[in-house]
Amino acid sequence: MARIDYSDPAAASERTREILGKNRNANIFRMMAHSPSYLEQYCRLGGAIRNKGELDPVIRELAITRTGILCEAPYEVAAHKRIGGYVGVSNEQNAALDDWQTASCFTDVQRAALAFTDETVALHRPTDATFKAIAAHLTPGALVELQLSVGFYIMTSKFLETFAIDMQPVSEVV
Repeated sequence: MARIDYSDPAAASERTREILGKNRNANIFRMMAHSPSYLEQYCRLGGAIRNKGELDPVIRELAITRTGILCEAPYEVAAHKRIGGYVGVSNEQNAALDDWQTASCFTDVQRAALAFTDETVALHRPTDATFKAIAAHLTPGALVELQLSVGFYIMTSKFLETFAIDMQPVSEVV
């Protein structure tokens, strides 16, 4: 159960109701709507991460889902496994993300991105060797997008867990 009540969309401004509606009134956004200006900017950056970059969407979703796993945020994991499926992450890859190092279903660039993700979350920055490995595969723009994706979803995972956001059927919110 959430640590504080979710905001009431009926009491929100028209703009906030519009944002909530576009996001299916998902619990994460209803909680975030306690701060309408932050909700709007959060959605703006999240939309850019998911829709406007050059980073391969499969790599992005593998990294986001792995971030959720490492941050112990099941809401995030469930949502992004589903989103990943929409952009080409295979069921086998989604199933293997907990122990990706021993799985054979990832390409070299995906493995480099997952190592980068693991070290960014666990060590707070990737080692030089891991950074060089992923930088060999990505443009500077895609590399920036990978890091910002991981960082954004660390923040999202921590938000979900801080407020104990209730799980919803993922099919209703993604």
